[in-house]
Amino acid sequence: MPGGRVVGAEGAFFQEAVNYAARAHRSQLRKDGNTPYVAHVVRCAMTVSWVFGCDDKLAILAAILHDTIEDTTTDYDDIAERFGVGVADCVAALTKNMAMPELPREREYDQRIASGPWQARLVKLADVYENLCDLGDMPAEQRAKKTSDALDRARRALKLAQGERASNAAIARGCEALEKLVATF
Repeated sequence: MPGGRVVGAEGAFFQEAVNYAARAHRSQLRKDGNTPYVAHVVRCAMTVSWVFGCDDKLAILAAILHDTIEDTTTDYDDIAERFGVGVADCVAALTKNMAMPELPREREYDQRIASGPWQARLVKLADVYENLCDLGDMPAEQRAKKTSDALDRARRALKLAQGERASNAAIARGCEALEKLVATF
């Protein structure tokens, strides 16, 4: 490729995940009504990698794909077939059962993340980190409510990750970065 570089197999795998997420979320926008939804999942993956310093392939792929089952027509088998059972298990742990009433759904969701792979807790930290960063793009009339909700979710994610802080460097860095961000609000 003239003037460029050849991307290795790892890079191609991540590119395929971004392409897959972009197609799955193609008609969706973020809550600001302007930003393509795929920007959120790419920023989550960047947060896992760059902010939290984690190069775990499963964690990065799960970050890219974390909303596909919950928000698109993608199902567990689609993810497992294309990206492996480990990635699918992590994405499933990050998928809320929207058929349940809100309070039991949120409790069940937290329990699933807590019992899922450590990468799910790391991606959840990145997800809430990115959502907090995104608040500046919200219309002012919605920002106060969204900020309160986002801070609540951040505190829940930190609580879910606390037990691994001492034994998992990526989780520790993720918690530290999220705590610093929360302190700015």
